[in-house]
Amino acid sequence: MRIEERDFPAIADDYVLGLLDAAEAAEVEAAIERDGGLAEAVARARERFLPLDTSVEPAPVSSALWDAISSRLPEQPGAAAPSLASVSPRLPLAGNDNSRSGWRATAISAIAASLILAGGLVWSVTRVNEPLVVAVLLNEAGEIQAVVEDFGNDTASVRLLSDFTVPQDKTMQVWTLPSRDMGPMSLGLLEQPHSATLSGSTLPRPQETQLYEITLEQAGGSPTGRPTGPILAKGFAKLAR
Repeated sequence: MRIEERDFPAIADDYVLGLLDAAEAAEVEAAIERDGGLAEAVARARERFLPLDTSVEPAPVSSALWDAISSRLPEQPGAAAPSLASVSPRLPLAGNDNSRSGWRATAISAIAASLILAGGLVWSVTRVNEPLVVAVLLNEAGEIQAVVEDFGNDTASVRLLSDFTVPQDKTMQVWTLPSRDMGPMSLGLLEQPHSATLSGSTLPRPQETQLYEITLEQAGGSPTGRPTGPILAKGFAKLAR
């Protein structure tokens, strides 16, 4: 596939919607790092398709899903340790999650998973400051990958529940969507694929159903200030109290 400037809008749309095959998606991702114009086109495409991300309605979920969520949550103090399945995340080829396969179900699953956490399965009973919202992030296959706790005071905690392999020239970046008008805003970089506390992003008070996601960006973070790389995991927030 030849990538020429006049084709940037169409290529960006196809990439964001997940219409490219593996080789074409890899070529676009490599070109994004070299060409700021293509990176901007991808960022614009993702924002244009944001209504698809925020139009998901909650739906009933099966008891099997609840059991799967419970089995992957960290143990609670004084409780028997659950068996945490080892999950190998599969990177989606799309630069967004608007393809019809997988991500809509993922969003619904994230809402359901967040309900469990909001019901009292917090990380520590000794912590003084509690989060305002909690978002369980899943990959395209619906597997739990991470939990974001947003404290609403320019601090957010990211707990990774799966092992991520990040190339040396890449980094994981955490995003949220305070509103469609603001667009996606960065919460910070995970310099290493480990759980971390991020601070410094002054954003509006987090709200229920607010979108959170982790993307794989080039070293140093997205060159556009908007997510451009593949989505590793995403989910919607629930109020923690």
